[in-house]
Amino acid sequence: MKNYYYENLLNINTKQDRNAKREYSNNYHPYEPTPYSALEELVKHHDISANDHVVDFGCGLGRLNFFLHYYFSPSVTGIEMNEDVYQKALHNLKNYHKKTKTNIDRIQFYCGKAEDYSIRAEDNQFYFFNPFSVHIFRKVIHNIMKSHEQAQRHIFVVLYYSHEDYLFFLERETNFKLINEIQIPHHYERDPYERFTIYQLEK
Repeated sequence: MKNYYYENLLNINTKQDRNAKREYSNNYHPYEPTPYSALEELVKHHDISANDHVVDFGCGLGRLNFFLHYYFSPSVTGIEMNEDVYQKALHNLKNYHKKTKTNIDRIQFYCGKAEDYSIRAEDNQFYFFNPFSVHIFRKVIHNIMKSHEQAQRHIFVVLYYSHEDYLFFLERETNFKLINEIQIPHHYERDPYERFTIYQLEK
């Protein structure tokens, strides 16, 4: 029901296509969208505003990007390495604009590997739904930390269904601090991975 409601509201199609062309490997995982019910919980307990610049690594068809932009108007950048999926995200962008008539200048999609994305000084919230191995995650986090050294600001890393290797790395090898854990009602009891873990790197 939530899928139908939001996809119709935003005029997009972001459900997982199991017949899509594959360009993935052991290091890069196939697209799987964050459930809308989980996104609802995230924005209830974690502040996102028009002043934020959100980067979604492994954005797929752009569900997070369109959801956040519609409700909170942040700048949102989706990073997707699969060319076929990337083109479908751009198609969703056109359909989103037709339906909402909103300014879409603050929605961008980048086709390429996450570790090759140049972190901008204004990027301050980074989203991950297990898009790749911890080996790639380390590279991306190091890029974020280098950016922080050059332009100090409050930075947030938001993880959904977070892999233990991700958490171990953040807590043992970086200065990121756990500031919040958001459990997904009616799901966390059955699966303790059904949660968001949010880390902050302060100025």
